[in-house]
Amino acid sequence: MIAETNQLLDNYLSWLKDTTTLRQVEEWVEITTPYLDRHNDYLQIYMKSQNDGYVLTDDGYILGDLEHSGCNLDTPKRNALLTMTLNGFGVQLNQGKLTVHASRENFAQKKHSLIQAMLAVNDLFYLAMPTVASVFFEDVVTWLDLHDIRYTPKAKFTGRSGLDHLFDFVIPKSRSQPERILQTINRPARDTAQTVVFSWIDTKEVRSPDSKAFAILNDMEYEISGEVLDIFRNYEVTPVSWSTRDIIVEELAA
Repeated sequence: MIAETNQLLDNYLSWLKDTTTLRQVEEWVEITTPYLDRHNDYLQIYMKSQNDGYVLTDDGYILGDLEHSGCNLDTPKRNALLTMTLNGFGVQLNQGKLTVHASRENFAQKKHSLIQAMLAVNDLFYLAMPTVASVFFEDVVTWLDLHDIRYTPKAKFTGRSGLDHLFDFVIPKSRSQPERILQTINRPARDTAQTVVFSWIDTKEVRSPDSKAFAILNDMEYEISGEVLDIFRNYEVTPVSWSTRDIIVEELAA
């Protein structure tokens, strides 16, 4: 199993390198990544040298796109969710731009954190319709609280690769159940499934051997494909559709 996990990690990192492109834009280098936003466009970040290191930014794309799409971010609850998410990845908000500063030594980690923050914020605040009153993450919080399920939100673990991974909820071990890690996915798709699977594969070797991972999938606005479900199941992540969430209440509450 260790050899298989090593191969999976190597394949993932090779794919990431081979599908990333660079372009010079004046003093900046534009980095096009293989990760997709909610429009199925490739995420781009920008990098330049600064003070014996580097600054990396999304140039305001994520928050600007959400605001232009009618997603208002000025409510206290959404601001709190934004701040909690960015803090979890060590990403700063600078005049509407998601930004990190990196050295040569930690460049890979900081780039990874920025991209993961972009994906998380994009998914956290995405509304299927402008009239929707709450986001999926908030719905999951309400559901957990309703059933008195104790949890730690936005828990960060360092994986075997040295990269940090932020999970939405961690439920600690109890007498009858092992540690349970939950990741919410508002837009279940192949790329988001692969990202969660990589985070889990990279993390589980440094967690308790009996730890479990769950992907809570929003199926109220999107149909979940069999391919997405198979990706999770093949790598020991239990997919749970929001419409059938109550089947795991007992397991999570124990």
